[in-house]
Amino acid sequence: MMKVVRILHLPLLFVFVHPCLAHADFAPHFYDNGPYIYNGNMALFSLSEDTAVGTQIYCLNGTDPEGQDVRYGLSFDPGSKEYFRIDSRSGNITLVEQLDREKQDSIDVLVSITDGQSKVVERVTVFVMDANDEKPEFQNMPAIIDVLETTESGISIYQVEAVDKDTGSGGSVTYFLQNPQSTLFAIDRHSGVLRVRYGEMLDYEKTKTHFVTVIAKGSEIFTVLAKDGDVGNPNPIRYSFEDGDDGVFSINKTTGCITLLTPSKHLKREIFNIKVKASEVSSEGRLLDNGVTTVVIRVVDLNNNPPTFYGENGPQNMFELTMYEHPPEGEILRGLKITVNDSDQGANAKFNLRLIGPGRMLRVVPQTVLNDAQVTILVEDSAAMDYEKYHFLTYKLLAVEIDTPERFSATADIVIHLLDTNDNAPKFSSDYYIARIPENSPGGSNVVSVTATDPDSGLWGDVKYSIYGSGADLFLIQATSGIIYTQPWASLDAEVKSKYNFYVKAEDAEGKYSLAEVFVTVLDLNDHPPAFNDNFLEKTMVIGAPVKIEAVDDDAEVPNNVIEYAIMKAEPDNNIFDIDTDTGEIMLKSYIKSMAIIQNITKQRDCTWSLVVQARDRGQPSFSTTAVIKIDITEATQLSGGPLGSFLMHNRNTPLQILGMLAGVIVFMVVVTVIISTATFMRNKKSNRILPHRRVRRRQPKQPWNIRNPFKVLDPPGEKFRVEEEEPEVLVENVNYNNNVTDVVRQWPPPPRAPSLPPPAPAYTPGEKQWAVPTISATVAPKPRKKAYMNRQDTVNSALVSELKMRLEQKRMLKH
Repeated sequence: MMKVVRILHLPLLFVFVHPCLAHADFAPHFYDNGPYIYNGNMALFSLSEDTAVGTQIYCLNGTDPEGQDVRYGLSFDPGSKEYFRIDSRSGNITLVEQLDREKQDSIDVLVSITDGQSKVVERVTVFVMDANDEKPEFQNMPAIIDVLETTESGISIYQVEAVDKDTGSGGSVTYFLQNPQSTLFAIDRHSGVLRVRYGEMLDYEKTKTHFVTVIAKGSEIFTVLAKDGDVGNPNPIRYSFEDGDDGVFSINKTTGCITLLTPSKHLKREIFNIKVKASEVSSEGRLLDNGVTTVVIRVVDLNNNPPTFYGENGPQNMFELTMYEHPPEGEILRGLKITVNDSDQGANAKFNLRLIGPGRMLRVVPQTVLNDAQVTILVEDSAAMDYEKYHFLTYKLLAVEIDTPERFSATADIVIHLLDTNDNAPKFSSDYYIARIPENSPGGSNVVSVTATDPDSGLWGDVKYSIYGSGADLFLIQATSGIIYTQPWASLDAEVKSKYNFYVKAEDAEGKYSLAEVFVTVLDLNDHPPAFNDNFLEKTMVIGAPVKIEAVDDDAEVPNNVIEYAIMKAEPDNNIFDIDTDTGEIMLKSYIKSMAIIQNITKQRDCTWSLVVQARDRGQPSFSTTAVIKIDITEATQLSGGPLGSFLMHNRNTPLQILGMLAGVIVFMVVVTVIISTATFMRNKKSNRILPHRRVRRRQPKQPWNIRNPFKVLDPPGEKFRVEEEEPEVLVENVNYNNNVTDVVRQWPPPPRAPSLPPPAPAYTPGEKQWAVPTISATVAPKPRKKAYMNRQDTVNSALVSELKMRLEQKRMLKH
């Protein structure tokens, strides 16, 4: 039974464990590779202070247990300087700020790794290692020392102190005198104690003042350390060379510090095997037991030679070349023969070449040199080498050592004199010129002066001008000065043409040119007075409607052609008329509504006036002209012919308006006729088919509205007697039962007869009362006639004709 239970629970166990493993998220972690390794988490990493900025110094390296991609990060404490930059994908760390161990010997950095869900941050310390990059500095120099002339030789008179901020062997200082053979003093190389040299005496009478120059130099090579085997009571140790120093090294007897006695360039061997002996010294000063060890010193290049530039005749720091501007890009400046050399060996002879100067016109090849190379200068930007900008170019050719603490360098000046070519076309001071000249200016008048410059030198910089174009006929230009003036015979008139435009061309000796456009405006002068069409005009004025006069000024521009009108005189009375000063419309005073008012004012029955009207322009000076206007005044009610007659009388002085109205009426009638004809044709076309035998009865037309026209002249009484005949009902029969009947004879009733006139009116007797004569209006009905027999086709045609006549009658009535 127990066995069965285990089997049943195993699947459950796997079911629960599998989801737990699938959803677990383990944080990523760094590889801890320890010190002296350049990838990992940067723990215990150290960096020399002379590492160049931009160097890749480390690579963060880590992993994620689930195999997901990781990203790296790097940050610093707030307020601290950020010395490094990291690529988050690769983990590469680059130095971005210069290190200085003497200012900061360690840097705290926060490095991080993340897989997108979990992030791990670690604080690490980067140690800045010292490099021999600091010079010794004197603490008590310069100094003035008073010394008695009786001071014995070997007596200490002053101690020089210098400090080197470097640590270890790089921080030791060695002192020596400049020109020791020509001085009466000597200095201890290690302690800096200044003494009177052995065998020398000071003499005040010979020399009262001595100038001594002390040089401090870091020179420690190695320090030997030995210990006495007697731990309880050890004896002092004294160090000395036993063999192999060749007289160029020395050792401090008490400290065991080995130093170099001669300049390194005088060393003859590369390796020195020096046997150093350490001896115990008894309290009496005797040498007791000793031990010997071998110190191997390997001489490497001390980088005591800076780079040097050479010309054809030896060392040279100034090179010159003359060439034309804009040489082809990539061209070698073959006139410059430069070589560079560094006599050191290995890394001390490796240096970079740089060319420093205006822009990026030139570049130097090669850029990195080991020991020596031929220097080549190439053209990189031809357009920038422009004589008009630079008559000569000055560059600094710089050689700087790469991997040495001293960073020795050398410079050479390169001066390139450029020669001019005709590489520029003349250029106008503006793309277009706008000029204004008064009309009626005499021939030869100056219009505008154009200017173009050519920066090229010599004849290439001389500019000649010319003009061309359709608007240049009236103008000339001085070829050298660019002054544009009018032709001697030219007469400018703004009323004829006020705008001219043409092109001006500036050209150099080789045909290079540029163009500009000239716009000339002829200014209008007030040289035309206003003018009426006729100095004596006749007008008819209907009371309530103005009459208009018009004058024309031929000047081209405002205000010279703007006209103002005024009534200068009116006879027989000046108080009848007003005039619109802008339009020239003459009208009666607003209170004059009838002829009776005019007659009351003037006390005359004559309705004819003579007006003197002035037209004056607004120019300076102003011109004016006058015209006499004869005006006949009449009332609209006295005009015969209804509204049409009134219209014709009112517009009798404007025949074009009357013609326009008549043309409109004719066009309207033609359009109506075409419409009616088209409708009739379409209706006949639809009815052009076999019809059944039927009778057609035409309806009686409706009586039209009889609207009395108030403007129509009443007919005489006799005209009222009209005979209105009712059109008989026509019965039409289609004999052949189709629409093609042509031989039907139509019988129409006779026309109506005119009625007799009424009796004449009685003669008028003055003083008698007038009696109205009654009139009678009647309609005589015709005698009914026998209905004529008509076929069906005649019936249809008759109905169409009747309907057409009815519509025409309705339209005629509507017009009245």
